Amino acid sequence: QVQLVESGGGLVQAGGSLRLSCSASGRAFNTYTMGWFRQAPGKEREFVAGISWRSGNTYYADSVKGRFTISRDNAKTRVNLQMNSLKPEDTAVYYCAAGFMAVVVVDSAEYEYWGHGTQVTVSS
Repeated sequence: QVQLVESGGGLVQAGGSLRLSCSASGRAFNTYTMGWFRQAPGKEREFVAGISWRSGNTYYADSVKGRFTISRDNAKTRVNLQMNSLKPEDTAVYYCAAGFMAVVVVDSAEYEYWGHGTQVTVSS
């Protein structure tokens, strides 16, 4: 069992930055692949970024590549998402997820554990 809690969301102007954090607790945390997803009103949940705990490899959605950076901190059992050059279309509820996969996958159905989400709002 893994428990995930997101923090760091808020309101920011376009072009600004936010840093999201996901604190994890539970068994074998360092064997999970971690992902960030987001869901805007009226839209489906979409993959944003992921990191493989085993290899450290990362993967990003094209829409955030070059602007967002995912990182991990094994000692603190935390995964972060640094978001720069934010755009109004980045507005969404952001979710942290964990799955027992060796590599990052974009399909949300593959992730077993989810946080409750944190709101990110980017004003124009």
